[in-house]
Amino acid sequence: MPKVKTHSGAKKRFSLTKSGKVKRARAFKSHILNKKTTKRKRTLRQGAYADVTNEAAVKKMIPYK
Repeated sequence: MPKVKTHSGAKKRFSLTKSGKVKRARAFKSHILNKKTTKRKRTLRQGAYADVTNEAAVKKMIPYK
């Protein structure tokens, strides 16, 4: 069986927890931050988990993580 290539974009954006959940960062934190409230920006700093419906696709993209 040949090796499966890891998706370069996915390996930078996702990581797996011990329980098998997919960790991700929140979007909309890179620019145009003036109009966003401090509370909103603070919430965006925290990580989140990928939705269950996307988990299988992400795990295929990062097989060796």
